[in-house]
Amino acid sequence: MQQTPTSPTLITPDASIANATHGGRAKCLQRLVRLELPVPRTVALPFDMVHRIAAGQMPDMKGLLQHFDAQPLLCVRPSSEDPDWGGPGAVLNVGMNDALFADLCDRIGEEAATAVYIRFVQGYSINVARLDPDLFDDLVVEGREGLRQVLAAYQEETEEPFPQDPGVQLAGVLRSMARAWEGTTARLLRQAKGAPADAGLGLVVQEMALGLGKGVCGSGVIQLVSSATGRPKITGRYRSQSQGREALKKEGSSIYLARDPRGSSLEDLAPEAFADLIRYTRLMRKRLKAEMQTEFTIENGRVHVLDGVRVRRSSRAAVRIAVALANDGIITPEEAILRVEPRAVTEMLHRQVDPEAPRHVIAKGIAASPGAASGRIVFTSAAAQAAAARDESCVLIRRETTPEDIRGMHASAAVLTERGGITSHAAVIARGLGLPCVVGASELKFNLRRNTVTTADGQTLKEGDVITIDGTNGEVILGSAPLHEAAHDGAFQQLMAWADEFRDIGVRANADTPADALIARKFEAQGIGLCRTEHMFFEPGRLTVMREMIFAAEAEDRRAALDQLLPMQRADFVELFRIMQGHPVCIRLLDPPLHEFLPTNRDGMRSLAEALDRPMSDVTRRIEELAEHNPMLGLRGVRLGINMPEIYDMQARAIFEAVLEASREGASVVPEIMIPLVSAKREVELVKSRVEAVAAEVRTASNQRFDYRLGVMVETPRAALRAGEIAPHVSFLSFGTNDLTQMTYGLSRDDAGRFMKTYVQEGVFAEDPFHTLDVDGVGELLQTGAERGRDARKDLVLSICGEHGGNPESIAFCRQAGFDYVSCSPFRVPVARLAAAQLAVKDIFPPKM
Repeated sequence: MQQTPTSPTLITPDASIANATHGGRAKCLQRLVRLELPVPRTVALPFDMVHRIAAGQMPDMKGLLQHFDAQPLLCVRPSSEDPDWGGPGAVLNVGMNDALFADLCDRIGEEAATAVYIRFVQGYSINVARLDPDLFDDLVVEGREGLRQVLAAYQEETEEPFPQDPGVQLAGVLRSMARAWEGTTARLLRQAKGAPADAGLGLVVQEMALGLGKGVCGSGVIQLVSSATGRPKITGRYRSQSQGREALKKEGSSIYLARDPRGSSLEDLAPEAFADLIRYTRLMRKRLKAEMQTEFTIENGRVHVLDGVRVRRSSRAAVRIAVALANDGIITPEEAILRVEPRAVTEMLHRQVDPEAPRHVIAKGIAASPGAASGRIVFTSAAAQAAAARDESCVLIRRETTPEDIRGMHASAAVLTERGGITSHAAVIARGLGLPCVVGASELKFNLRRNTVTTADGQTLKEGDVITIDGTNGEVILGSAPLHEAAHDGAFQQLMAWADEFRDIGVRANADTPADALIARKFEAQGIGLCRTEHMFFEPGRLTVMREMIFAAEAEDRRAALDQLLPMQRADFVELFRIMQGHPVCIRLLDPPLHEFLPTNRDGMRSLAEALDRPMSDVTRRIEELAEHNPMLGLRGVRLGINMPEIYDMQARAIFEAVLEASREGASVVPEIMIPLVSAKREVELVKSRVEAVAAEVRTASNQRFDYRLGVMVETPRAALRAGEIAPHVSFLSFGTNDLTQMTYGLSRDDAGRFMKTYVQEGVFAEDPFHTLDVDGVGELLQTGAERGRDARKDLVLSICGEHGGNPESIAFCRQAGFDYVSCSPFRVPVARLAAAQLAVKDIFPPKM
């Protein structure tokens, strides 16, 4: 068993240095030393030693300093296990004292030596002696007089002279950095970034390579790709007569690296040093298998490599970089797949707010659908459609959306709601349409009578004002923010192709219309896993007929109205089958309660009375008859199909006739018909018998054969528990995790967003269960349903079609449970494909311990 290192280690090619004991910076420096790059002498202090330093147990400073010259000049840098966890700032010029000052005056000149000494005194005073930074505000901080003043100020505040012993200075710096890491504020900050509470910190003590003095001297950083795009581009800055990362500061006289018509460059100033930097950084890319940023110092024309870090990258840059490394043979396609965060792929599919641009955030809500868009505020679907007719971008604002708002959502660039959660109506529909959406923006005060929105700071916005919706971060921004366009380029396609070679679970799309299906095909979904047929009825011409059916008093009258809807449904299904080109299409029979198809306000009721040529009293009475105290648990789904069987009869006929029509055009179609909201075996038997009867009628009338599969959408806990009884009657079970989560928790998915943030913060739930599948509670129901269903029918096909289907953690659960496929919103299909591939790759090539 390897012992935990407890003493300082000189970084050499064969030294015992590990990321888990000394941190990422120390390990990277060792790799650079192995590449024989000009890295200044460096000593690494392991996590355990730094922890003891914080407790007051100092190492042998004399022994530590023996690794360096008699008159050392050092810098101390943090080395955490993950660079994203941060750490205390670097301290430069440790060891600077009167004797070394005199020596440096001869070597690099008095001006440069004085600057080095003053910088260290100020840094030591603030970080180690904990003096107020304001102490130096009124002092001269340059030249001999400046040095005299800062030394005098230190002595006056501390009542002792500035320490001259390098060992005392270094000990103070090490103690200060170690204690800063273990402080409460620092611990909370890194825990917010995903670090464990007891995460360790290493420190590296490195010889200073001065960027000050005679000849070409300076410091800078260089990388060979753009962090924004990932395309080849020499970027970075260089600043003459500087130390650390001063070149990146906006003030000062930084210059370009490569030749640039906009100004002077390092390539012009020191072509040999520039060539060395390019060579070193290319070598790091090849041998460290990553695009690297090189931090360097030039001392009298000679390059010193101080550090190397992975290039910061946007989502699109991460994809391009990973694919380029694989295409160059530096990493394998499997490694490239693992280099890209699945959720980052989402950002490539939508426009995003420029992360560097200033933004005036007026509210925050739940990031319900990714992407960003700007537009003029509208408060109704009619206003949104009018704006679209004028070719004007608009943002639809509602308290919460209903199915009536779907036309307005189609016409909008983005959607904002006061209420709702991650699986609310607005969120689900927006994700399906690829619209940026923020829900649950409760800090905004909506006045829909006056058509205004008031922000928390009292600013009132009216219809026509411009806002930007950032659905990726859940922000509402005042005005029109600069946006980056979506990027479905060759690198993205290549990564997805590699992903499909490895993933071992199917990925379908939830698609309700031909437009949705086209997007699903574009992102190479393997079929439609959920087609919600109710969304086909909200077109203006169809909605009136649907309402006529709802107002029919007798079954025969309902059939007459449904006869008008039949060719419309059939045409939609034919188009879906054509687009999917033989891929499976799973069609859910009508699910929502009928009241959702009816108006809710007086104006809407009056218009409906006119359209149906009925008195207002009939309209209001029928709407009151259909009202339910809890409609999501009322007359909907299969219950509606059993009480009004002619509805499902019409839909089944439309599906079968569409199959025949599409088949005549050469498409091989085996539709999947799904019964929603089942909770009992008898419900399945009743619907199945009527579907079979309709199929027989269509076969007889057409004298043609066709096949279909019947299945159940498992959305109630009882259906999951009784899956063994249900499975013999069906070909598949598809778990609708949106409703299943709602019913298992007893939570309204539309209202939970109001308090879910508090529940997660207080640790009641680890995550929002509507966002990340609850593998313990809801997951147990899925596991139970899958096992009992498969025990009863070995060839039973299993899937999930709730919004969890595009969630990487949920996909991991489904693979483990033996599910055949997941289905999600079309724009989440690439996320699911990549996440599934990563899980398969990790199984094939588990990480080395």
